[in-house]
Amino acid sequence: MTPLEAVAHLTPEHWARANRLLVRKALAEFSHERLLTPEPLNDGRYAVRSDDGAVEYRFAARLLSLDHWQIDADSITRHRGEDELPLDAIDFCIELREALGLSEQILPVYLEEISSTLAGSAYKLAKPQLPAAELARADFQAIETGMTEGHPGFVANNGRIGFGVHEYHRYAPEAASPVRLIWLAALREHSTFTSCSDLDYDGLIQQELGEQVLGRFADTLSGLGLDLADYHLIPVHPWQWWNKLSVTFAAEVAQQRLVCLGPGDDEYLAQQSIRTFFNTSAPSKHYVKTALSVLNMGFMRGLSAAYMEATPAINDWLARLVAGDEVLRASRLSIIRERAAIGYHHRQYEAATGRYSPYRKMLAALWRESPVSTLEPGRRLATMASLLHTDHEGRSLAAALIEQSGLAPEVWLRRYLDAYLTPLLHSFYAYDLAFMPHGENVVMVLDGGTVERVIFKDIAEEIVVMDPHAVLPPEVRRIRAEVPEHMKLLSIFTDVFDCFFRYFNAILVSEGVLDEDAFWRTVAECVSDYRASVPHLAEKFDRYDPFAEEFALSCLNRLQLRNNQQMVDLADPSGALQLVGTLKNPVARFAPKPKP
Repeated sequence: MTPLEAVAHLTPEHWARANRLLVRKALAEFSHERLLTPEPLNDGRYAVRSDDGAVEYRFAARLLSLDHWQIDADSITRHRGEDELPLDAIDFCIELREALGLSEQILPVYLEEISSTLAGSAYKLAKPQLPAAELARADFQAIETGMTEGHPGFVANNGRIGFGVHEYHRYAPEAASPVRLIWLAALREHSTFTSCSDLDYDGLIQQELGEQVLGRFADTLSGLGLDLADYHLIPVHPWQWWNKLSVTFAAEVAQQRLVCLGPGDDEYLAQQSIRTFFNTSAPSKHYVKTALSVLNMGFMRGLSAAYMEATPAINDWLARLVAGDEVLRASRLSIIRERAAIGYHHRQYEAATGRYSPYRKMLAALWRESPVSTLEPGRRLATMASLLHTDHEGRSLAAALIEQSGLAPEVWLRRYLDAYLTPLLHSFYAYDLAFMPHGENVVMVLDGGTVERVIFKDIAEEIVVMDPHAVLPPEVRRIRAEVPEHMKLLSIFTDVFDCFFRYFNAILVSEGVLDEDAFWRTVAECVSDYRASVPHLAEKFDRYDPFAEEFALSCLNRLQLRNNQQMVDLADPSGALQLVGTLKNPVARFAPKPKP
């Protein structure tokens, strides 16, 4: 690819459209988080003014449940006095920097993230797109790489600070470029491998690499006078090798504590989470999650060697809990376990830094089960993020799935909720257990167009047990966190209602598939039916009422605008939350009436 070809997507037309779409999202999400207060004009139109009042944005919008601003992108105009100006997302952030609380330190990095997000949007606009109706019938990876939005809440959601444009073409999920991972040999006394109870190191590596590749790696080491038995093998993102490890870990390479063995034979596709890879050469083999020292959406996407050590044990514990619970079994929930993890300990960086330093997160990997091997005949997979996907004509994949199923929309929605929401409710009320169940962390199993069951993933870094007195095995205690009582149910209200259902409702309403009452009534019925099925948990429902009139508004963008290097401390997930006022609970009006 030539330098000119690498930026072929950056045309005036694509750039203008990308800016219009991102300004629309910024107006909608910053208004939702009450950073901006649109002023009503007339006939469903609103205005937002810059910090100095000199620039005005005007747009048509409809306000839906949960203070969701459904803004018509084509209606947005920008004015300075009598002049109409082109839409520019970077200018938008600069003009409203005080309203957004962007400090001098954060602002330039945030603008770089906005620029990268725009460039990614322009690439997606230039890429041939499947209509939603076709994508709804496509296979797992076609859907995964066909997503165009990324996280629905974060405005700067595709920062990827560190990728050059040539690397974007190679490693971005939407580029759908096959990748071969680079393998390193890591001296065992400097590396730690842990695995689930049904797996060991030799079995995993034999399964993942095979005799031929293992033989090639052994020959490379023996040619250097080294023995494969003295080393662990670690898969590495190619970007990480070229840009970080070969330089930042140069001493480890020079002294043969790390030895580069070259690429493996299998080809992978990057997933929506950017640092996780799906094996396309052998889809039943494990996903591989790699450390990637790229800044993306509020975090450096490294992996901690120390943090990875407990990962398999946490997954074993959760798998046993799911398998042993009658309600979870009935919902057919499953998890794809992170079955093995490996991390390299750079002793000098560890001596020089604190435990959260990105220098401790440069070389680690984990292997996660593939959902393909558990798939029943005639079933297929799709990321739940796809339910929020709309194509270039504004048609949604969700509506296409509902049409494909032949079910009434309410019936389709209820089946999805039984598969997705019921196990989340039960985990919370029965075990004080919360997941991070956003669209990218959930895989749907489809029968035709119908959601039959769901699979949760990204377990060890994302789950939390909110009961400080919970009895957990020693190796699992890391997931226990003290969360204030009034914030516990935000694991449902924020993560599910506000951060997913808010958008899902808006999509179905805007396409005329369902009205708001039908959507939220169906959600309420799912909650009510679950509540009625577990009378022994009545006291928990009294304490944490899912039909409460309102709940705290927890703001994601405010976290990133305040600190786009480390939004949240995973050891204290509630400590950093930005709570601003309340939202009306859309299921409250459908609460079951008390029995006389």
